[in-house]
Amino acid sequence: MGTNNLIFLEVLEWLDQTGREMAHRIPEQGSGEIKFGAQLTVRESQAAVFFYQGRAYDAFGPGRHTLSTGNIPVLTKVLSLPWGLTSPLRAEVYFVNTRFFTNLKWGTRDPVAFKDARLGLVRLRAFGVFAIRIIQPVLFVNTLVGTRGTYVVDEIEDYVSRIIVSRFNDYLGEKLESLLDLPGQYEAIAAGLRRQLQEDLKHYGLWLSELYINAITPPQDVQQALDDKSRLSLFDDLNRLLQMKGAMALEAAARNPGEAGTGMGMGLGFMMPALWLESLKKNQDPETPENVECPECRRSCPADSRFCPACGHQLLVVQQCPYCFKNLPAQAKFCSRCGRPTDGQPGPSLCPHCRAENLTGAVYCNQCGEKI
Repeated sequence: MGTNNLIFLEVLEWLDQTGREMAHRIPEQGSGEIKFGAQLTVRESQAAVFFYQGRAYDAFGPGRHTLSTGNIPVLTKVLSLPWGLTSPLRAEVYFVNTRFFTNLKWGTRDPVAFKDARLGLVRLRAFGVFAIRIIQPVLFVNTLVGTRGTYVVDEIEDYVSRIIVSRFNDYLGEKLESLLDLPGQYEAIAAGLRRQLQEDLKHYGLWLSELYINAITPPQDVQQALDDKSRLSLFDDLNRLLQMKGAMALEAAARNPGEAGTGMGMGLGFMMPALWLESLKKNQDPETPENVECPECRRSCPADSRFCPACGHQLLVVQQCPYCFKNLPAQAKFCSRCGRPTDGQPGPSLCPHCRAENLTGAVYCNQCGEKI
């Protein structure tokens, strides 16, 4: 009940049967009259965003909520008589799925240009997977969902993939001089890229919890040069070779029944808890922000806080300036910091060398590899 009842909505709840929906509006066909005292049921891994007169004002966490005069208007049929039993004061609720959306794909549709310090201009392809979740439901609905009845993860997957590709090119241009230094750096590149992308996506109320690079594919001749350098590194890193030999000797001594073997076996036993702990760290759940960062003073706040204990700023972001990302109230039409209208959108970054369009804020051009 509560999906198509456009007269009086009494019970509002939602279950995602597909596993792909990020947001779902009730009523599905538009707004409705929510009955005074209606029951709103929000389950774990959900948030409910209440809309009234076309604006989002608050979000409800998991639990059962009774909607009263404190958060919705009292609508009765007596008040709606002049409008033919249809009240002009209509409301709707967006249910937002706050669970992790995993195994999302990202990759380059066309090769991106990377200016290598040793090899010159190289065309790269890259592929991987990522996981996201919604951490600011009101901001997510206001910036991405809009007035749509449903919003599925497939709609955001392609857009986030384009952002990842653009920032991937910028990150390589700033952190990597040559592709010959690429082997063994996939994990470090993914970690640095994830931190940079988290800053981009938080302006949409999203959190990038995981990012993995499955492959970075240069042309065939560059791949051959990378393979040759990898073979040479096996002989150059003598320190790792000695460490491996020492570990093998320790294991062999632990198998001997003698006194020396017993002592070495005890040493190996003391090492096992540390090795087991390291294995557990690699299999932890996807990263989740433990605390909430205040959008105004940038201080860390407890996850269940509604306001910052340091500056008193509201932690629930309703609207942001599309140019300077200043947090604004729901009714703001102009930014209090830069003065620009809140309904505008910044244009793409134009490369001054080849005139190609890049994502807003891009540092290096995806077409020619030059710095913008």
